[in-house]
Amino acid sequence: MRRAIYPGSFDPAHNGHVDIATRASQLFDELIIAVYDAPPTKTLMFTTEERVKLFKQSIPHLDNVRVVPFTGLAPAVARSVDAGFIIRGLRAGVDFEMEFEMALMWRNVDPGIDVVCLMTALENQFVHSSRIKEVAQLGGRIENLIPIPVLAALNEKLGRT
Repeated sequence: MRRAIYPGSFDPAHNGHVDIATRASQLFDELIIAVYDAPPTKTLMFTTEERVKLFKQSIPHLDNVRVVPFTGLAPAVARSVDAGFIIRGLRAGVDFEMEFEMALMWRNVDPGIDVVCLMTALENQFVHSSRIKEVAQLGGRIENLIPIPVLAALNEKLGRT
């Protein structure tokens, strides 16, 4: 069985994440979306449990995908679930450098785990979670960038109904 993990903080999950998960699910027998519990360099809006739940609610159409929380290094998580691959999405510009460095570090940690990068769809090239939160907090339009369950949860967090 070809299994992969797709790790990230997903705070919140957006349409770019769903697109990468959908496409990766077609490449592997099983895809495990691994929601990072406590990224050391990020301020989170949603709890780990909320992020796991929201991603699950955003991908009901994907039968071979499960969503789980994780801590520690992504290669260790991949190894613990017998996944030989880590999925990453690449947007234009700065993503390549960062993902390339991370892939090399992960190969150092576990040379048996390979990184597979999928190019983000054109309509999602500018979409990232921190910008979505910023625009939402300032009252901007984001409903076309995130799944409906995430929009409802984000509006609730911001005191909008």
